[in-house]
Amino acid sequence: MNELERFKSIKTFILDVDGVLTNSELIILENGHLLRKMNVKDGYAIKRALKMGYRVCVITGGNSSGVVQRLKGLGVEDIYSNIHDKLDKYEDYIHAYELDPGKILYMGDDLPDYDTMRKVGLPCCPKDAAREIISISQYVSPIAGGKGCVRDVIEKVLKLNGHWKDDPKDVEFEIEGL
Repeated sequence: MNELERFKSIKTFILDVDGVLTNSELIILENGHLLRKMNVKDGYAIKRALKMGYRVCVITGGNSSGVVQRLKGLGVEDIYSNIHDKLDKYEDYIHAYELDPGKILYMGDDLPDYDTMRKVGLPCCPKDAAREIISISQYVSPIAGGKGCVRDVIEKVLKLNGHWKDDPKDVEFEIEGL
C-alpha cells in the first residue's frame, strides 16, 4: 500500500496537543498559568473533518481548561486531558466506538505518544518531533507542530476522499469560531 492509499482509508484522527496542535512552547505567567498558541488553519481543518463525518479525538497529558474550551468550540467532543497512559485511553476509545485501528491516523510528537502510535494504521508526526517518533512515523509532515501540521494531514485525507474543495466558492462552511 502506498502512502496516499493509507491516507485515503482514514476515518478517525487522534491528536496530541503540546507539540502537535501547539508549538511545544509554554509561556509561564507570574501567577503560574500556562499559555499555548494554536494554529487557526489547524482549527479550520478540524472543523471541516468533523463536518464531513470524520471522528476527531484528542488525547493529551496536559490539563488546560483553555485548550479544552478551544477544542470544544471547534466541535471536538472526544477530548481526554491529563492522561498519563495514552495507550490505555486509546484502547478504551477504539473499543467504545468499535473503531478499526487500520483506519486511524494518530499524530504525536514525543515519547508519551510512542506506544499508541505503534497501534494505528497511519502514525504521523510534525517535522520537529522527537527522533524516536520520527523513526516510527509513516508520514512526517514538512510542517512543525503548532504551525499547521494537523491541517496538512487532515487536508490530505479529505482531498483524497473528495471532501475538500480548493475553490473557496465551492465551500459552504461556517468559519465563525476558528
